[in-house]
Amino acid sequence: MTLYVSTAVNEQIALPGIIGGLGPLAHIQFEQILLERSCRRGATCDQAHPEWILMNATQIPDRTKSIKGIVPDCTPYLVKYGQRLQRAGADFLIVTCNTAHAFYAQVQTQLDIPWIPLMQATTQSIVEQFPSALNVGILATDGTLQTQLYHQSLCRAGLTSICPAVGSPMQKRVMQSIYHPQWGIKTTGAKVTEQALAALAHATHWLKEQGADIVIAGCTELSVGLAQIESLSLPWIDPLTAIADITLDLAHGDRAVHSLLAA
Repeated sequence: MTLYVSTAVNEQIALPGIIGGLGPLAHIQFEQILLERSCRRGATCDQAHPEWILMNATQIPDRTKSIKGIVPDCTPYLVKYGQRLQRAGADFLIVTCNTAHAFYAQVQTQLDIPWIPLMQATTQSIVEQFPSALNVGILATDGTLQTQLYHQSLCRAGLTSICPAVGSPMQKRVMQSIYHPQWGIKTTGAKVTEQALAALAHATHWLKEQGADIVIAGCTELSVGLAQIESLSLPWIDPLTAIADITLDLAHGDRAVHSLLAA
């Protein structure tokens, strides 16, 4: 009998810590992408994938409502979960929620490990993968748009942002695709409804009409939704995929942390 022994193909030098549960599908989608991207790099067995630590941080208040002052400040919750991952041995932090990055500055000062922001990762991916794209559409929560998380990062790269105005009929429809109590993606869990998919397809077409060259899925639920639409009016970029590639780079020492931190 011949025994086949699996060995790791890449040495791991840093341990990722992941704050998920924001919403329920966030870390599930992210981990699936991590495994897919790891396979693309040559992983063919258990031992060839990197280790990571996950915190399913479901008790963090809704980020958009927190920004609006409707629910408590998310900062102490993010700090608590980040410090738990830190104590567990994580070398850097990934937060799989776009809107949570509105609390980045307050949280990072209270951690001893770096939080790698989604916005910079996404902007860098656009510049590298879509060099001719100048006008970038953003689909996101009210909180992400109000705090201009993507606007600021895109502006530093010389790119123009296009998005629905907060409170506009189009933005309300985007928010419904995320939060609607019957058919929103946060509500329905693993199954994304036809109503949510139709709303996102319509919003993407609207961005194209406004001159967008590409669209960012600036909310985890939107990453889940857009991935299930076969034909969109625009190419789209997934922040979870962008940060997954960076997570693997950092885990294997292929990229420096300091170049990825928020300004």
